[in-house]
Amino acid sequence: MKVRVKFAKEGSMKFIGHLDIMRYFQKAIRRAGIDIAFSEGFSPHMIMSFAAPLGVGITSTGEYFDMEVNTATNSEDMKKRLNAAMVEGMRILSIKKVDDGKASKAMSLVAAADYLVTFRPGQEKLRDMFLEHLADFYSQEQLLIWKKTKKSEKEIDIRPFIYEMRREGESIFLKLAAGSANNTKPELVMEAFAGYLSVSVLEYAFEVHRLETYGEIQAEGRPVFVSLEGLGEEIE
Repeated sequence: MKVRVKFAKEGSMKFIGHLDIMRYFQKAIRRAGIDIAFSEGFSPHMIMSFAAPLGVGITSTGEYFDMEVNTATNSEDMKKRLNAAMVEGMRILSIKKVDDGKASKAMSLVAAADYLVTFRPGQEKLRDMFLEHLADFYSQEQLLIWKKTKKSEKEIDIRPFIYEMRREGESIFLKLAAGSANNTKPELVMEAFAGYLSVSVLEYAFEVHRLETYGEIQAEGRPVFVSLEGLGEEIE
């Protein structure tokens, strides 16, 4: 059976990189007594894969990984056992069964993610400027930026990859393209926004929190975003 685990990464855990998070969960799964499946061959390893790894310094309540298990109890029991093995800053939010088909391939079909950008204390003047001009910035037809690649630097238009941008309280909500093809980081959008306002933004002027991660499926002949959690079902 393939199960999908949704988890939160908060507090000081935001400074832990993706590879260390993978190792951490491998140990936590053992401590929790989860009957995870292993690959075959000379060097067997746990069969698990993470969706859209989070950058260092970003918190989230919308992280996911899939794992294959030989046997399973139920969603609530597995969640409780894994949470008992968690450290401060890591929480298991849900565990769902994923059937074969499109839902089971969602880890490779990540298409979008929601973020909340919050300005740090002391950045109130900058925050008010961004919020005042947010609608004007988002209404532009093109948002050209220079993006570095492994070999060079090229100009791209990121506007098609910003699906939603609005004020939420004193913060900025973003729904951005994610995944391997058109992955758009919130830091890149804020950098473009700063350029639009002709202001310099300190590297740590704002904090980013990922709210949710989505897969794209076809519904009634059109593509729609569905949370990776929504593509699974409770294990009874």
